[in-house]
Amino acid sequence: MRVYSFPEFSRDYPNDDACLDRLFKERYGSDILTCPGCGVVDSKFYRLNGRKAYSCVNCRYQIHPLAGTIFHKSDTPLTKWMYALYLFSVSKNGVSAMELQRHLGVTYKCAYRIGKKIRELMQQNADKLSGIIEMDETYIGGKRRGHKGKFDNKTAIIGMVERKGKAKARIGHPDATTAVPMLNAYVERGSKVHTDDSRIYHRVKRNFDHESVNHSIKEYVRGDVHTNSIEGFWGNMKNSISGTYHAVSPAYLQTYVNQFVFFYNHRDVQVWPVLLKLAARQS
Repeated sequence: MRVYSFPEFSRDYPNDDACLDRLFKERYGSDILTCPGCGVVDSKFYRLNGRKAYSCVNCRYQIHPLAGTIFHKSDTPLTKWMYALYLFSVSKNGVSAMELQRHLGVTYKCAYRIGKKIRELMQQNADKLSGIIEMDETYIGGKRRGHKGKFDNKTAIIGMVERKGKAKARIGHPDATTAVPMLNAYVERGSKVHTDDSRIYHRVKRNFDHESVNHSIKEYVRGDVHTNSIEGFWGNMKNSISGTYHAVSPAYLQTYVNQFVFFYNHRDVQVWPVLLKLAARQS
């Protein structure tokens, strides 16, 4: 997989005009398209001076490529927005608001909003997993009771990883009423589901071929039955959260979970064009 380097990024996006032109082409495909105003096929659109808009040469109908996107009504230069997108695309562990603030030279409030908007692009889709599915739950955050006590008020996350494939993860109560609907929604019938011996998966066998390993007796692998893939995903996600963000509010945790699922699912492709296309589309 070829890496999109920073020198290439600097060459392609030297100013706001270059950024806007690229976003226009990402959203509409070309500067020649059927005009929504006059209906002329293959009408030419030209850039309006001093405005983030394009006009039809025939009827002067105006197109605003930033309308409805994460850039809409933002006073932050497009070069900074695009650089923030680039930083996210080359960082597997995410980018904190403090890091964005340092790189972009903006206020913390502005950096936080940019990061939040970029993470909103990384929604999990409705595509279903198939084959061998590993399912497990984990916990994030909470407050420690005393100096060496247990953590209270942790947030539970239930996740699934398709063996050598993609992942899904959702915040939810760690019981069968959350786990089973997730499987029904995101896993193809006929798939095999591997879990540990937790009671929350006792209903899985009703709809799926279910096998489990008994962690309580230190059984972690039995033939091809294991949950190593999903546990590896949890480990990377927790290390990234603690190392990059340090702590995440439960109210916003799902957006960070979505981010890690997004990068996991795109681990074998160049992220920059995917993220750019998502940023250019109307939300």
